[in-house]
Amino acid sequence: MKKAIKLICGLSLFAFLLTSCGGDSAKNNTLEATKKQGFVKCGVSQGLPGFSNADEAGKWTGLDVDVCRAVAAAVLGDSSKVKYTPLSAKERFTALQAGDIDVLSRNTTWTLERDAGIGLTFVGVNFYDGQGFMVRKSSGITSVNGLNNTKVCTNTGTTTELNMRDFFKSKGFKYEPVVFEKADEVVAAYDSGRCDTYTTDKSGLAAQRTKMKNPDEHVVLPETISKEPLGPVVREGDSAWEDVVRWSLNVMIEAEEYGVTSKNIDNMMSTENPAIQRIIGAEGSKTGAGLGLDNKWSYRIIKQVGNYGELYEKHVGANTPIALPRKGSANASWRNGGALYAPPVR
Repeated sequence: MKKAIKLICGLSLFAFLLTSCGGDSAKNNTLEATKKQGFVKCGVSQGLPGFSNADEAGKWTGLDVDVCRAVAAAVLGDSSKVKYTPLSAKERFTALQAGDIDVLSRNTTWTLERDAGIGLTFVGVNFYDGQGFMVRKSSGITSVNGLNNTKVCTNTGTTTELNMRDFFKSKGFKYEPVVFEKADEVVAAYDSGRCDTYTTDKSGLAAQRTKMKNPDEHVVLPETISKEPLGPVVREGDSAWEDVVRWSLNVMIEAEEYGVTSKNIDNMMSTENPAIQRIIGAEGSKTGAGLGLDNKWSYRIIKQVGNYGELYEKHVGANTPIALPRKGSANASWRNGGALYAPPVR
């Protein structure tokens, strides 16, 4: 009997260890699975101009979209090999946890609870933002101090909703939240007059303002009420995939620091500057080894997608409808007084 019990216990322990190892293996194979399936599974917004937005032909563009395109260029050699899944704020984390997507690049704020409490890992910041309020010019409101006794439109399941609550409580103001799951529902409700003000990240307000019937009739108030570092997210526990996504973003930031662009990268292949050699994957560079990639991974990102400055100006810069000034903002390079800073590629 004792031998039988020992045998059963031994088999149970073996099964447990086998299951545990199998689970860890499944959790840590995103890079290999992506290579096998031939595309990056990317979660994006349901439509935010400048960040992740689809045109009438279904082509996705934006600052967040280009993070996933960079990963595809690094891993698969082709930045177009991405499958985009539009997600609401409420759905986004569940989709990532469930494996429906492998990268969430959807104007998502990096917070302690999200990073440490729900099995996810933020791998960097691709846009520094802050929450604000939009009102109609006809309202006469010129400051957040004029928002007492107002109806406020916003998205549910967001830090925006929590920040809004904190703001009105700290001011002692009365307000009525009007919340929706989908961003377009929020925009439509505000534009139709169901609420007095619309609150979200200031970049979002600038982007969504372009969707209003009469954009010039609306203004974003000057105050910023929160910190919103936005960046890509992956599942916790998959260090190989985490490194690939992190460094796909980092290399675009550092390429700008050294003046390497999608247009001049080929001319720089003969450079004698060691830092640039590493950034562009010049001959002798071995930066791909630690990522499980070849040594042209970074070249492909810069050539096919661009450096951070190129992407910023293309999607949200001064010559776009969103027109978010970079100079003097946290999104400027640290060389120009901003907060945008990447560890060295070496």
